[in-house]
Amino acid sequence: MNRDERLKAILNLVDDAGRISIEELIAQLGISAATARRDLDELAKQHLLLRSRGGAIKQSVAYDLPIRYRNAVQSAQKKDIGAAASALVSRGDVIGLSGGTTTTAIVEALSARADLMTPSTEPSLTVITNAINIAAQLVLHPQLRVVVTGGVVHNHSYELFGPLATNVLSQITMDMAFIGVNAVDPRFGAMVHDEGEAAVNALMAERATRSYVVADSQKIGKRAFASVGEQDLFTGIITDSEITQEQREELSESGLKVITPQGLHPDPSLKQ
Repeated sequence: MNRDERLKAILNLVDDAGRISIEELIAQLGISAATARRDLDELAKQHLLLRSRGGAIKQSVAYDLPIRYRNAVQSAQKKDIGAAASALVSRGDVIGLSGGTTTTAIVEALSARADLMTPSTEPSLTVITNAINIAAQLVLHPQLRVVVTGGVVHNHSYELFGPLATNVLSQITMDMAFIGVNAVDPRFGAMVHDEGEAAVNALMAERATRSYVVADSQKIGKRAFASVGEQDLFTGIITDSEITQEQREELSESGLKVITPQGLHPDPSLKQ
């Protein structure tokens, strides 16, 4: 278990139990007392938990890990998902991007494409986003046209939500949208932690001709608080190659086409 995996495991243990002791970490993770203390100190410094005498207590505002930490988790998988999503985008498209580290990986993949970065009198791509961090990255490329929805900023995900965001989205259409989520379940569909973000994400997907859930395979089979629309809202899900055959079959049976880096277009109708 590397350091990032260990930090994530500690956060999961604290989230489940509400508190954790050094002795419990030693027993459950097989680490030394010194390592346990260093890891707890690091997570406390990032305001992801509260240090206590002999252990740590759950930080109530850290239910959705801040981007500065989550960027280091599943980064290889997110990079692959970003490349797979980018491959679906053509020059001249209008696309929507919700907030999240997986959609941020899509931005990085798009920014690496020479055909989109070539200077032109017309925008090579128009991106509509409700995430201020994504807008800040995209605006560095003058070849791209960036539209920000407006709204109230969620201080964990940097996403804008509320009436201002929905008002803008209701007046535009997109070729495709990529929606980052916290969980995907074959029965309940795509989910996020916040109902305000869920409403904006659902509307962004609805206003696109094709919309895709983007999520690493560790989120499949999990659940979160708020549902992002009905199952038929999405064209498919873009995930990493670690998805199991059982997960793939369950998602396919629920109506979601599964796209992975090894098989970008399992159905020719996906890219038209």
